[in-house]
Amino acid sequence: MDQKVDFPGLGAAAQSFISTGPKKLLIGGEWVEAASGKTFDAIDPVTEGVICKVAEGGKEDIDRAVKAARTAFEGEWSKVSPAQRQNLMLKLADLLEKHAEELTDLESLDVGKLRFFARIIDVQGSVDSMRYNAGWATKIHGRTYDMSLPSMHGEEYRAFTVKEPVGVVGQIVPWNFPLAMAIWKIGPALATGCTCILKPAEQTPLTAIRLGELIQEAGIPAGVVNIVTGYGETAGQALIEHPDVDKIAFTGSTPVGKHIARTAADTVKRVSLELGGKSPAIVAADADLDVVLPGIANGIFFNHGQVCTAGSRLFVHRSIHDKVVEGVANIASGMRLGSGFEEGVQMGPLVSKEQMERVLGYIEKGKAQGGQVATGGERHGDSGYFVKPTVFTGCGTDSAVYREEIFGPVLVATPYDDMDEAVKMANDTDYGLAASVWSTNVSTCHRVSRKLRAGTVWVNTHNMLDPAMSFGGYKQSGFGRENGMEVLDLYTETKSIVMQI
Repeated sequence: MDQKVDFPGLGAAAQSFISTGPKKLLIGGEWVEAASGKTFDAIDPVTEGVICKVAEGGKEDIDRAVKAARTAFEGEWSKVSPAQRQNLMLKLADLLEKHAEELTDLESLDVGKLRFFARIIDVQGSVDSMRYNAGWATKIHGRTYDMSLPSMHGEEYRAFTVKEPVGVVGQIVPWNFPLAMAIWKIGPALATGCTCILKPAEQTPLTAIRLGELIQEAGIPAGVVNIVTGYGETAGQALIEHPDVDKIAFTGSTPVGKHIARTAADTVKRVSLELGGKSPAIVAADADLDVVLPGIANGIFFNHGQVCTAGSRLFVHRSIHDKVVEGVANIASGMRLGSGFEEGVQMGPLVSKEQMERVLGYIEKGKAQGGQVATGGERHGDSGYFVKPTVFTGCGTDSAVYREEIFGPVLVATPYDDMDEAVKMANDTDYGLAASVWSTNVSTCHRVSRKLRAGTVWVNTHNMLDPAMSFGGYKQSGFGRENGMEVLDLYTETKSIVMQI
Protein backbone atom coordinates (compact mmCIF):
# COMPACT_ATOMS: atom_id res chain seq x y z
CA MET A 1 0.00 0.00 0.00
CA ASP A 2 1.26 3.46 -0.87
CA GLN A 3 2.07 5.73 2.05
CA LYS A 4 1.86 9.50 2.30
CA VAL A 5 5.26 11.05 2.97
CA ASP A 6 6.22 14.68 3.14
CA PHE A 7 9.84 15.78 3.17
CA PRO A 8 10.34 19.51 2.47
CA GLY A 9 12.39 20.16 -0.63
CA LEU A 10 11.98 16.66 -2.03
CA GLY A 11 10.98 16.54 -5.70
CA ALA A 12 7.90 14.75 -6.98
CA ALA A 13 9.82 11.81 -8.47
CA ALA A 14 11.63 11.06 -5.22
CA GLN A 15 8.41 11.54 -3.24
CA SER A 16 6.71 9.01 -5.50
CA PHE A 17 9.57 6.51 -5.14
CA ILE A 18 9.56 6.45 -1.35
CA SER A 19 5.74 6.46 -1.18
CA THR A 20 5.15 3.26 -3.13
CA GLY A 21 5.30 0.77 -0.29
CA PRO A 22 8.21 -1.25 1.15
CA LYS A 23 11.25 -1.58 -1.10
CA LYS A 24 12.08 -5.08 -2.35
CA LEU A 25 15.15 -7.06 -3.38
CA LEU A 26 16.27 -7.40 -7.00
CA ILE A 27 17.08 -11.06 -7.64
CA GLY A 28 17.25 -12.65 -11.07
CA GLY A 29 15.47 -9.70 -12.68
CA GLU A 30 12.51 -9.83 -10.27
CA TRP A 31 11.63 -7.55 -7.37
CA VAL A 32 10.88 -9.85 -4.44
CA GLU A 33 10.33 -9.64 -0.72
CA ALA A 34 12.91 -11.04 1.66
CA ALA A 35 12.45 -14.75 2.27
CA SER A 36 11.88 -13.99 5.95
CA GLY A 37 9.33 -11.29 5.16
CA LYS A 38 11.28 -8.90 7.39
CA THR A 39 11.84 -5.21 6.69
CA PHE A 40 13.84 -2.44 8.32
CA ASP A 41 13.40 1.33 8.43
CA ALA A 42 15.31 3.81 6.32
CA ILE A 43 15.84 6.79 8.64
CA ASP A 44 16.08 10.49 7.78
CA PRO A 45 19.13 11.75 9.72
CA VAL A 46 17.76 15.30 9.78
CA THR A 47 14.40 14.56 11.44
CA GLU A 48 15.16 11.06 12.80
CA GLY A 49 11.87 9.97 11.20
CA VAL A 50 11.18 6.95 8.99
CA ILE A 51 11.53 7.51 5.25
CA CYS A 52 10.22 4.11 4.18
CA LYS A 53 10.57 0.40 4.85
CA VAL A 54 13.13 -1.77 3.07
CA ALA A 55 13.35 -5.55 2.67
CA GLU A 56 15.77 -7.16 5.12
CA GLY A 57 17.60 -9.73 3.02
CA GLY A 58 19.34 -12.66 4.67
CA LYS A 59 21.24 -15.85 3.91
CA GLU A 60 18.47 -17.42 1.82
CA ASP A 61 18.14 -14.28 -0.27
CA ILE A 62 21.90 -14.13 -0.84
CA ASP A 63 21.83 -17.75 -1.97
CA ARG A 64 19.07 -16.98 -4.46
CA ALA A 65 20.98 -13.96 -5.74
CA VAL A 66 24.22 -15.91 -6.15
CA LYS A 67 22.41 -18.62 -8.11
CA ALA A 68 20.85 -15.97 -10.36
CA ALA A 69 24.24 -14.34 -10.91
CA ARG A 70 25.87 -17.69 -11.71
CA THR A 71 23.12 -18.57 -14.18
CA ALA A 72 23.51 -15.23 -15.94
CA PHE A 73 27.31 -15.47 -15.95
CA GLU A 74 27.35 -18.91 -17.55
CA GLY A 75 24.36 -18.19 -19.78
CA GLU A 76 23.06 -15.08 -21.50
CA TRP A 77 25.66 -12.62 -20.23
CA SER A 78 28.54 -14.74 -21.53
CA LYS A 79 27.15 -14.35 -25.06
CA VAL A 80 26.99 -10.53 -24.92
CA SER A 81 29.83 -9.00 -26.91
CA PRO A 82 32.15 -6.30 -25.51
CA ALA A 83 30.54 -3.70 -27.77
CA GLN A 84 27.08 -4.71 -26.57
CA ARG A 85 28.21 -4.47 -22.93
CA GLN A 86 29.57 -1.02 -23.67
CA ASN A 87 26.29 0.09 -25.21
CA LEU A 88 24.26 -1.21 -22.27
CA MET A 89 26.52 0.65 -19.85
CA LEU A 90 26.25 3.85 -21.85
CA LYS A 91 22.48 3.51 -21.83
CA LEU A 92 22.57 3.09 -18.05
CA ALA A 93 24.73 6.21 -17.78
CA ASP A 94 22.19 8.12 -19.85
CA LEU A 95 19.40 6.96 -17.54
CA LEU A 96 21.38 8.03 -14.48
CA GLU A 97 21.75 11.44 -16.07
CA LYS A 98 18.08 11.60 -17.05
CA HIS A 99 17.00 10.86 -13.47
CA ALA A 100 19.76 12.90 -11.86
CA GLU A 101 17.44 15.20 -9.89
CA GLU A 102 15.51 12.28 -8.40
CA LEU A 103 18.71 10.43 -7.48
CA THR A 104 20.10 13.62 -5.96
CA ASP A 105 17.00 14.02 -3.80
CA LEU A 106 17.14 10.42 -2.62
CA GLU A 107 20.86 10.60 -1.81
CA SER A 108 20.53 13.86 0.08
CA LEU A 109 17.54 12.58 2.05
CA ASP A 110 18.98 9.15 2.87
CA VAL A 111 22.52 10.22 3.78
CA GLY A 112 21.80 13.73 5.03
CA LYS A 113 24.34 15.27 2.67
CA LEU A 114 24.07 18.65 1.01
CA ARG A 115 21.93 18.45 -2.10
CA PHE A 116 24.37 20.62 -4.04
CA PHE A 117 27.23 18.21 -3.45
CA ALA A 118 25.04 15.16 -4.00
CA ARG A 119 24.19 16.50 -7.44
CA ILE A 120 27.63 17.45 -8.71
CA ILE A 121 29.73 14.81 -6.95
CA ASP A 122 27.64 11.74 -6.15
CA VAL A 123 25.26 11.68 -9.11
CA GLN A 124 27.27 13.36 -11.86
CA GLY A 125 30.32 11.49 -10.64
CA SER A 126 28.39 8.24 -11.05
CA VAL A 127 27.39 9.18 -14.60
CA ASP A 128 31.00 9.98 -15.47
CA SER A 129 32.29 6.80 -13.85
CA MET A 130 29.84 4.57 -15.71
CA ARG A 131 30.76 6.17 -19.04
CA TYR A 132 34.45 5.85 -18.29
CA ASN A 133 34.14 2.16 -17.43
CA ALA A 134 31.97 1.53 -20.48
CA GLY A 135 34.94 2.50 -22.61
CA TRP A 136 37.02 -0.32 -21.16
CA ALA A 137 34.58 -3.03 -22.28
CA THR A 138 36.07 -3.06 -25.80
CA LYS A 139 39.68 -2.58 -24.73
CA ILE A 140 40.39 -5.62 -22.56
CA HIS A 141 43.04 -7.81 -24.15
CA GLY A 142 45.94 -10.12 -23.47
CA ARG A 143 49.46 -10.36 -24.90
CA THR A 144 51.44 -12.59 -27.26
CA TYR A 145 54.86 -14.05 -26.44
CA ASP A 146 57.76 -15.63 -28.29
CA MET A 147 58.59 -18.87 -26.51
CA SER A 148 62.14 -19.92 -25.65
CA LEU A 149 61.35 -23.61 -25.23
CA PRO A 150 63.94 -26.01 -26.65
CA SER A 151 62.82 -27.79 -29.81
CA MET A 152 63.63 -31.50 -30.10
CA HIS A 153 62.11 -32.12 -33.52
CA GLY A 154 61.63 -28.66 -34.97
CA GLU A 155 58.37 -27.92 -33.16
CA GLU A 156 57.10 -24.35 -33.04
CA TYR A 157 55.05 -22.83 -30.28
CA ARG A 158 52.77 -19.86 -30.01
CA ALA A 159 51.88 -18.42 -26.61
CA PHE A 160 49.41 -15.78 -25.58
CA THR A 161 47.31 -14.64 -22.66
CA VAL A 162 43.64 -13.78 -22.45
CA LYS A 163 41.83 -11.74 -19.81
CA GLU A 164 38.68 -13.42 -18.57
CA PRO A 165 36.03 -12.19 -16.11
CA VAL A 166 36.62 -13.39 -12.57
CA GLY A 167 32.98 -14.54 -12.35
CA VAL A 168 30.36 -13.86 -9.70
CA VAL A 169 31.30 -10.86 -7.55
CA GLY A 170 29.92 -9.87 -4.18
CA GLN A 171 30.05 -6.10 -3.71
CA ILE A 172 29.61 -4.47 -0.32
CA VAL A 173 29.51 -0.67 -0.30
CA PRO A 174 29.45 1.97 2.47
CA TRP A 175 26.94 4.61 3.45
CA ASN A 176 28.92 7.80 2.86
CA PHE A 177 28.70 7.79 -0.97
CA PRO A 178 26.14 5.03 -1.63
CA LEU A 179 25.41 5.57 -5.32
CA ALA A 180 28.95 6.48 -6.33
CA MET A 181 30.47 3.51 -4.52
CA ALA A 182 27.93 1.16 -6.12
CA ILE A 183 28.83 2.49 -9.57
CA TRP A 184 32.57 2.26 -8.81
CA LYS A 185 32.06 -1.49 -8.40
CA ILE A 186 29.24 -2.31 -10.80
CA GLY A 187 30.88 -0.38 -13.67
CA PRO A 188 34.07 -2.43 -13.98
CA ALA A 189 32.18 -5.64 -13.23
CA LEU A 190 29.93 -5.04 -16.23
CA ALA A 191 32.81 -3.92 -18.44
CA THR A 192 34.77 -7.11 -17.80
CA GLY A 193 31.78 -9.44 -18.15
CA CYS A 194 31.27 -10.34 -14.49
CA THR A 195 27.93 -10.64 -12.71
CA CYS A 196 27.36 -9.27 -9.25
CA ILE A 197 25.40 -9.13 -6.05
CA LEU A 198 25.36 -5.64 -4.54
CA LYS A 199 24.84 -5.33 -0.78
CA PRO A 200 24.32 -1.63 0.00
CA ALA A 201 24.79 -0.28 3.51
CA GLU A 202 21.68 -0.75 5.63
CA GLN A 203 21.82 2.94 6.60
CA THR A 204 21.49 4.15 2.99
CA PRO A 205 19.76 1.67 0.66
CA LEU A 206 17.54 3.96 -1.41
CA THR A 207 19.67 4.95 -4.40
CA ALA A 208 20.88 1.35 -4.81
CA ILE A 209 17.26 0.24 -5.16
CA ARG A 210 16.48 2.98 -7.66
CA LEU A 211 19.67 2.06 -9.51
CA GLY A 212 18.33 -1.48 -9.81
CA GLU A 213 15.24 -0.17 -11.56
CA LEU A 214 17.37 1.81 -14.00
CA ILE A 215 19.56 -1.24 -14.66
CA GLN A 216 16.45 -3.10 -15.74
CA GLU A 217 15.30 -0.17 -17.87
CA ALA A 218 18.69 -0.10 -19.59
CA GLY A 219 18.13 -3.69 -20.75
CA ILE A 220 20.92 -5.33 -18.78
CA PRO A 221 19.94 -9.02 -18.63
CA ALA A 222 18.27 -10.51 -15.58
CA GLY A 223 20.66 -11.81 -12.94
CA VAL A 224 23.65 -9.76 -14.10
CA VAL A 225 23.14 -7.28 -11.25
CA ASN A 226 21.29 -8.40 -8.14
CA ILE A 227 20.64 -6.09 -5.20
CA VAL A 228 20.11 -7.46 -1.70
CA THR A 229 19.48 -4.93 1.06
CA GLY A 230 20.04 -6.00 4.63
CA TYR A 231 22.48 -5.98 7.51
CA GLY A 232 26.19 -6.65 7.32
CA GLU A 233 26.19 -9.38 9.95
CA THR A 234 23.53 -11.37 8.09
CA ALA A 235 23.33 -10.57 4.36
CA GLY A 236 26.92 -9.34 4.16
CA GLN A 237 28.27 -12.30 6.09
CA ALA A 238 26.36 -14.76 3.91
CA LEU A 239 27.82 -13.11 0.82
CA ILE A 240 31.45 -13.35 1.90
CA GLU A 241 30.97 -16.95 3.07
CA HIS A 242 29.17 -18.18 -0.03
CA PRO A 243 31.21 -20.86 -1.82
CA ASP A 244 29.97 -19.87 -5.28
CA VAL A 245 31.08 -16.22 -5.03
CA ASP A 246 34.40 -15.78 -6.83
CA LYS A 247 35.35 -12.37 -5.48
CA ILE A 248 34.43 -9.88 -2.79
CA ALA A 249 34.87 -6.15 -3.40
CA PHE A 250 34.48 -4.15 -0.20
CA THR A 251 34.67 -0.49 0.77
CA GLY A 252 34.33 0.27 4.46
CA SER A 253 36.10 0.18 7.79
CA THR A 254 39.42 -1.54 8.40
CA PRO A 255 38.09 -3.86 11.16
CA VAL A 256 35.35 -5.15 8.83
CA GLY A 257 37.86 -5.47 6.00
CA LYS A 258 40.08 -7.65 8.18
CA HIS A 259 37.10 -9.85 9.00
CA ILE A 260 36.25 -10.19 5.31
CA ALA A 261 39.83 -11.14 4.44
CA ARG A 262 39.89 -13.81 7.15
CA THR A 263 36.52 -15.23 6.14
CA ALA A 264 37.27 -15.18 2.41
CA ALA A 265 40.42 -17.22 3.04
CA ASP A 266 38.27 -20.29 3.72
CA THR A 267 37.16 -20.39 0.08
CA VAL A 268 40.24 -18.55 -1.31
CA LYS A 269 38.06 -15.86 -2.86
CA ARG A 270 39.63 -12.96 -4.67
CA VAL A 271 39.34 -9.93 -2.40
CA SER A 272 39.81 -6.20 -2.92
CA LEU A 273 39.56 -3.88 0.06
CA GLU A 274 39.29 -0.09 0.19
CA LEU A 275 39.40 0.61 3.91
CA GLY A 276 39.85 3.38 6.43
CA GLY A 277 42.21 6.29 6.64
CA LYS A 278 43.68 8.88 8.95
CA SER A 279 44.96 11.15 6.25
CA PRO A 280 47.58 13.79 7.03
CA ALA A 281 47.70 17.29 5.61
CA ILE A 282 51.15 18.90 5.84
CA VAL A 283 51.30 22.69 5.65
CA ALA A 284 54.75 24.14 4.94
CA ALA A 285 55.91 27.48 6.32
CA ASP A 286 55.75 29.01 2.82
CA ALA A 287 52.20 27.86 2.05
CA ASP A 288 49.65 30.34 0.71
CA LEU A 289 47.15 30.67 3.55
CA ASP A 290 44.46 31.99 1.22
CA VAL A 291 44.55 28.52 -0.34
CA VAL A 292 45.35 26.56 2.80
CA LEU A 293 42.58 27.69 5.14
CA PRO A 294 39.54 26.88 2.96
CA GLY A 295 41.36 23.85 1.56
CA ILE A 296 42.05 22.31 4.96
CA ALA A 297 38.51 23.07 6.12
CA ASN A 298 37.06 21.42 3.03
CA GLY A 299 39.43 18.48 3.42
CA ILE A 300 38.01 17.57 6.82
CA PHE A 301 34.47 18.99 6.86
CA PHE A 302 33.34 17.98 3.35
CA ASN A 303 30.51 15.40 3.59
CA HIS A 304 30.52 16.12 7.32
CA GLY A 305 33.89 14.41 7.74
CA GLN A 306 32.41 11.10 6.61
CA VAL A 307 35.09 10.52 3.98
CA CYS A 308 37.75 7.80 4.07
CA THR A 309 40.32 10.28 2.75
CA ALA A 310 39.32 13.13 5.08
CA GLY A 311 42.32 15.23 6.09
CA SER A 312 41.83 14.56 9.78
CA ARG A 313 45.45 15.07 10.92
CA LEU A 314 46.85 18.54 10.31
CA PHE A 315 50.58 19.15 10.61
CA VAL A 316 51.57 22.83 10.42
CA HIS A 317 55.00 24.43 10.66
CA ARG A 318 55.30 25.92 14.12
CA SER A 319 55.84 29.43 12.75
CA ILE A 320 52.30 29.56 11.32
CA HIS A 321 50.58 26.86 13.40
CA ASP A 322 48.48 29.15 15.59
CA LYS A 323 47.45 31.30 12.63
CA VAL A 324 46.33 28.30 10.60
CA VAL A 325 44.44 26.74 13.51
CA GLU A 326 42.69 30.04 14.21
CA GLY A 327 41.75 30.44 10.56
CA VAL A 328 40.36 26.92 10.18
CA ALA A 329 38.53 27.20 13.52
CA ASN A 330 36.93 30.46 12.38
CA ILE A 331 35.68 28.78 9.22
CA ALA A 332 34.33 25.86 11.25
CA SER A 333 32.58 28.01 13.84
CA GLY A 334 30.90 30.01 11.09
CA MET A 335 29.50 27.02 9.23
CA ARG A 336 25.72 26.76 9.09
CA LEU A 337 24.33 23.31 9.95
CA GLY A 338 20.96 22.03 8.78
CA SER A 339 19.07 20.04 6.17
CA GLY A 340 20.89 19.46 2.92
CA PHE A 341 17.81 20.79 1.12
CA GLU A 342 18.09 24.24 2.71
CA GLU A 343 19.81 27.11 0.93
CA GLY A 344 22.96 28.32 2.62
CA VAL A 345 23.54 25.21 4.72
CA GLN A 346 27.22 24.21 4.73
CA MET A 347 27.10 20.95 6.68
CA GLY A 348 24.37 18.42 7.30
CA PRO A 349 23.94 15.72 9.93
CA LEU A 350 25.91 12.53 10.37
CA VAL A 351 24.30 9.52 8.77
CA SER A 352 22.86 7.83 11.87
CA LYS A 353 22.42 8.01 15.60
CA GLU A 354 25.10 5.35 15.99
CA GLN A 355 27.59 7.41 13.99
CA MET A 356 26.74 10.59 15.89
CA GLU A 357 27.31 8.84 19.21
CA ARG A 358 30.57 7.37 17.93
CA VAL A 359 31.91 10.79 16.92
CA LEU A 360 30.76 12.45 20.15
CA GLY A 361 32.41 9.62 22.06
CA TYR A 362 35.73 10.33 20.34
CA ILE A 363 35.39 14.02 21.11
CA GLU A 364 34.94 13.24 24.80
CA LYS A 365 37.97 10.93 24.69
CA GLY A 366 39.97 13.72 23.11
CA LYS A 367 39.07 16.09 25.91
CA ALA A 368 39.77 13.49 28.58
CA GLN A 369 43.17 12.69 27.09
CA GLY A 370 44.35 16.29 27.25
CA GLY A 371 43.23 17.77 23.93
CA GLN A 372 42.05 21.36 23.77
CA VAL A 373 38.99 22.23 21.68
CA ALA A 374 39.56 25.29 19.51
CA THR A 375 35.97 25.17 18.24
CA GLY A 376 32.99 22.80 18.26
CA GLY A 377 33.32 19.76 20.46
CA GLU A 378 29.64 19.03 20.97
CA ARG A 379 26.31 18.12 19.41
CA HIS A 380 24.45 20.77 17.46
CA GLY A 381 20.83 21.12 18.54
CA ASP A 382 18.71 18.44 20.18
CA SER A 383 17.19 16.77 17.12
CA GLY A 384 18.85 15.29 14.07
CA TYR A 385 22.30 13.74 14.09
CA PHE A 386 24.28 16.98 13.97
CA VAL A 387 27.78 17.42 15.40
CA LYS A 388 29.54 20.76 15.32
CA PRO A 389 32.72 20.88 13.21
CA THR A 390 35.51 20.45 15.72
CA VAL A 391 39.18 21.41 15.84
CA PHE A 392 41.53 19.94 18.46
CA THR A 393 45.01 21.07 19.46
CA GLY A 394 47.44 19.70 22.02
CA CYS A 395 46.53 16.04 21.49
CA GLY A 396 49.18 13.47 22.33
CA THR A 397 50.39 11.19 19.55
CA ASP A 398 49.02 8.21 21.47
CA SER A 399 45.54 9.69 21.97
CA ALA A 400 42.51 8.15 20.30
CA VAL A 401 41.54 11.25 18.32
CA TYR A 402 45.08 11.49 16.91
CA ARG A 403 45.49 7.83 15.93
CA GLU A 404 42.06 6.35 15.18
CA GLU A 405 39.67 6.97 12.30
CA ILE A 406 36.72 8.98 13.62
CA PHE A 407 34.78 9.42 10.38
CA GLY A 408 33.30 12.70 11.44
CA PRO A 409 34.03 16.46 11.37
CA VAL A 410 36.96 16.31 13.79
CA LEU A 411 40.41 17.77 13.00
CA VAL A 412 43.53 17.30 15.11
CA ALA A 413 46.23 19.97 14.59
CA THR A 414 49.89 19.40 15.52
CA PRO A 415 52.91 21.69 15.04
CA TYR A 416 56.25 20.59 13.59
CA ASP A 417 59.69 22.18 13.28
CA ASP A 418 61.15 20.68 10.09
CA MET A 419 59.73 18.80 7.12
CA ASP A 420 61.45 15.50 7.90
CA GLU A 421 59.70 15.53 11.28
CA ALA A 422 56.37 16.27 9.60
CA VAL A 423 56.77 13.39 7.14
CA LYS A 424 57.76 11.03 9.94
CA MET A 425 54.66 11.97 11.95
CA ALA A 426 52.45 11.75 8.88
CA ASN A 427 53.67 8.22 8.12
CA ASP A 428 53.38 7.10 11.76
CA THR A 429 49.98 5.49 11.31
CA ASP A 430 48.44 2.13 10.48
CA TYR A 431 46.73 3.76 7.51
CA GLY A 432 47.94 4.94 4.12
CA LEU A 433 44.99 5.94 1.99
CA ALA A 434 45.66 9.59 1.19
CA ALA A 435 47.59 12.71 2.17
CA SER A 436 48.06 16.29 1.08
CA VAL A 437 50.97 18.72 0.93
CA TRP A 438 50.54 22.48 1.01
CA SER A 439 53.47 24.59 -0.19
CA THR A 440 54.40 27.15 -2.83
CA ASN A 441 57.78 25.44 -3.33
CA VAL A 442 57.60 22.94 -6.20
CA SER A 443 60.65 21.02 -4.97
CA THR A 444 59.09 20.61 -1.53
CA CYS A 445 55.87 19.33 -3.08
CA HIS A 446 57.68 16.76 -5.22
CA ARG A 447 60.02 15.60 -2.46
CA VAL A 448 57.35 15.23 0.23
CA SER A 449 54.83 13.61 -2.13
CA ARG A 450 57.27 10.79 -2.81
CA LYS A 451 58.11 10.29 0.87
CA LEU A 452 54.50 9.95 2.05
CA ARG A 453 53.24 6.37 2.35
CA ALA A 454 49.79 6.86 0.85
CA GLY A 455 47.92 5.69 -2.22
CA THR A 456 46.98 9.24 -3.22
CA VAL A 457 48.84 12.47 -2.47
CA TRP A 458 47.28 15.83 -3.30
CA VAL A 459 49.23 19.06 -3.60
CA ASN A 460 47.55 22.32 -2.52
CA THR A 461 44.17 20.57 -2.61
CA HIS A 462 42.44 17.62 -0.95
CA ASN A 463 39.74 15.06 -1.80
CA MET A 464 39.94 15.49 -5.58
CA LEU A 465 39.20 12.28 -7.54
CA ASP A 466 38.59 11.29 -11.14
CA PRO A 467 37.38 8.05 -12.77
CA ALA A 468 40.67 7.79 -14.69
CA MET A 469 42.83 8.07 -11.55
CA SER A 470 43.53 4.87 -9.64
CA PHE A 471 42.44 4.90 -6.02
CA GLY A 472 43.42 2.69 -3.10
CA GLY A 473 45.58 2.46 -0.03
CA TYR A 474 48.85 1.36 1.51
CA LYS A 475 49.11 -0.59 4.76
CA GLN A 476 45.82 -1.13 6.62
CA SER A 477 43.94 1.12 4.20
CA GLY A 478 43.50 -1.95 2.02
CA PHE A 479 44.77 -3.44 -1.22
CA GLY A 480 43.77 -3.28 -4.86
CA ARG A 481 43.11 -0.16 -6.91
CA GLU A 482 39.73 1.09 -8.02
CA ASN A 483 39.19 3.47 -10.94
CA GLY A 484 41.59 3.92 -13.83
CA MET A 485 42.99 1.08 -15.90
CA GLU A 486 44.13 -0.68 -12.73
CA VAL A 487 40.56 -1.55 -11.73
CA LEU A 488 40.39 -4.11 -14.54
CA ASP A 489 42.86 -6.28 -12.63
CA LEU A 490 40.33 -6.60 -9.81
CA TYR A 491 37.68 -8.15 -12.04
CA THR A 492 39.70 -10.31 -14.44
CA GLU A 493 41.80 -13.45 -14.40
CA THR A 494 44.79 -13.91 -16.72
CA LYS A 495 44.90 -17.22 -18.58
CA SER A 496 48.07 -18.34 -20.40
CA ILE A 497 47.66 -20.48 -23.51
CA VAL A 498 50.55 -22.32 -25.22
CA MET A 499 50.05 -24.02 -28.58
CA GLN A 500 52.33 -26.32 -30.51
CA ILE A 501 51.89 -25.62 -34.20
